[in-house]
Amino acid sequence: MASSRDRQRKLARAKLDRQLGRRAAAVRRRRQIRAGVGAAIVLVLIVAGSAWALGAFDDDPQDNTATADVCLWTPQDATANTNLKDVGTPATEGLPTEGVRPMTVTTNQGAPITVELDLAGAPCAAASIAHLSSRSFYDNTKCHEITAEGAVRCGDPSGTGLGGPSYSFYDENVPAVASASPAAGQPATYPKGTVAMIANPPGANGSQFLMFFKDFSTADPKYPIVGRVTGGLDVVEKIGAGPTVDNGTGAKVKPKADDVVVQSLTVGEPATQASTAPASGAPAASPSAG
Repeated sequence: MASSRDRQRKLARAKLDRQLGRRAAAVRRRRQIRAGVGAAIVLVLIVAGSAWALGAFDDDPQDNTATADVCLWTPQDATANTNLKDVGTPATEGLPTEGVRPMTVTTNQGAPITVELDLAGAPCAAASIAHLSSRSFYDNTKCHEITAEGAVRCGDPSGTGLGGPSYSFYDENVPAVASASPAAGQPATYPKGTVAMIANPPGANGSQFLMFFKDFSTADPKYPIVGRVTGGLDVVEKIGAGPTVDNGTGAKVKPKADDVVVQSLTVGEPATQASTAPASGAPAASPSAG
């Protein structure tokens, strides 16, 4: 009889173990289901949050791109600096940032000088020049300096180096720091034909620009490149080779007799690609950009 009772106990124990096992398995399944549902909810929330942050739920996400500010124009006090001229400010949005834009500088020194403005590297400088050109800002102004770096300095109606519009903008497209004496085959910091902005003080760019008539290298580049001469480089070289006189500060950098006059400066419509071959008298390649 004892043996029979032992067998009954073992069978009952086995049955209880099976029941407990099934219950434990069911509990594990419920936990897995809940965990899966929770993870799915979290994933949905993450995706939705990311989409919201990226503007996926905006009515017209393209409008946000179109209205994003490209440039910042900082007001300058024209009463403190009477050499400044108020001609309004360029737009801050919807500005071209790809391709090039043609600029033509007509002087009293010969054929027009043509330039390609780099819209990708210097969109704000290009936009500023285009705006000032539309206001005839540069017309009948003088190139007032032949710099020691080998460039013709133009764009200041006052001829003092302190003139410009009543706004400024930050540096862009400044070359990377390089050796002041590049190795053979290494391009100059500012190759001949480079067009760059120049500001006083540095970093507060306005209307003044440089046209380099010879290669210039420096370990401390500070002129933002805005484009390159594509035609009439011989005219720039002629101006740069002309005699200079004292500008009133003891520096012999002023073109003699003040006879370098920008009769007009015009800017054309943007083009999607730069020209493949430079015009006569132009450098063979675009200047290096930083």
